[in-house]
Amino acid sequence: MAWDLDSDRPIYAQLVERLQVQIVSGYYPPGGKLPSVRELASVAAVNPNTMQKAFAELERGGLINTQRTNGRTVTEDTELIQSVKLGLAKGHIETFVSRMKELGYTEKEILSLLETTGGKKYE
Repeated sequence: MAWDLDSDRPIYAQLVERLQVQIVSGYYPPGGKLPSVRELASVAAVNPNTMQKAFAELERGGLINTQRTNGRTVTEDTELIQSVKLGLAKGHIETFVSRMKELGYTEKEILSLLETTGGKKYE
């Protein structure tokens, strides 16, 4: 099944974010081998060149490493992985708070709402 990508943002940036999430969540563990560019491009239903651009961005950020004979692997630097995870979480929080403020909530009201609904499961 193709990845759900939107047309509002560059596709490669969405691929980077999706792969970051898969890495920080442990789907691709530290030191683990990543599928090839062509395999992932096929799964995501994107052009291999676009997936290659996403991989290059992840490599620049240090999350993945390329080994000539062994393909691409996730970094074993767990501190870097945790740092990326925290950065992604902060980004989600900032977006959430911003949207809640657009609805007219104050920060205090947002915190109260989180406290009262945070433990409930949503379907």
